[in-house]
Amino acid sequence: MRCPYCSCEETQVKDSRPTEENAAIRRRRVCPDCGGRFTTFERVQLRELVVVKRSGRKVPFDRDKLLKSVQVALRKRPIEADRIDRMVSGIVRQLESAGDAEVASSTIGAHVMEGLRALDPVAYVRFASVYRDFREAADFQEVLGEIARDDVMDVPPRLAKKH
Repeated sequence: MRCPYCSCEETQVKDSRPTEENAAIRRRRVCPDCGGRFTTFERVQLRELVVVKRSGRKVPFDRDKLLKSVQVALRKRPIEADRIDRMVSGIVRQLESAGDAEVASSTIGAHVMEGLRALDPVAYVRFASVYRDFREAADFQEVLGEIARDDVMDVPPRLAKKH
């Protein structure tokens, strides 16, 4: 593994442990030339996925790009990094298990929306505002109304009357 700081190709693994419920291996590395330390992850990739954009353009699926977009939605929210990684790994597993090599970007967005809704309602609204291309405040009100209705539906009827 090449050092990201000095490009030395002789880095050493100092610690290795399973992570993401044994779906990945986390390796802590050190560069003998510059002393830089960094972490790498080794994950199983069942198949090469290609994302089909709205424009029809096709690009290779990038797990890190998916993770970054989820992290943006969750910025300054009290969600642990492990939970975010598990959510992203779950989405990737669902996409790989679907059997298609090509995945529409809208399908990925729908999986992210579903995951964020369960993880953090604020992040869900943030992501929805970009994914659904909100234009006005009424768009936010509509999503907030959906969340409120679903929350009432999840509460047993006897308790829902108290709200």
